[in-house]
Amino acid sequence: MSIQDTIEAKLKALEPDFLAVENESHRHNVPANSETHFKVTLVACRFEGLMPVKRHQQLYALLADELSGPVHALALHLFTPEEWEASGRSRPDSPDCRGGSTS
Repeated sequence: MSIQDTIEAKLKALEPDFLAVENESHRHNVPANSETHFKVTLVACRFEGLMPVKRHQQLYALLADELSGPVHALALHLFTPEEWEASGRSRPDSPDCRGGSTS
């Protein structure tokens, strides 16, 4: 099973209304076919009343093994259904990799 598949399977435990896990590794300075950089968009009722840090902590707990190993970066966009609708069902685009540049 790929790392992306594992992440998706684990996040389904949150009973999302919407879930998208995107492998963005190709946008970074990593070998071809890497699974190191991901963007997660997840919409769930369970986030109602929770500040963003508490939402993130839930995902970090579920993905502890992946974050301590192969996953280098994880962009999280976590919404309640109401927030998702208010956003126009969109999340920010990820920035391009700077390739380790210090400028």
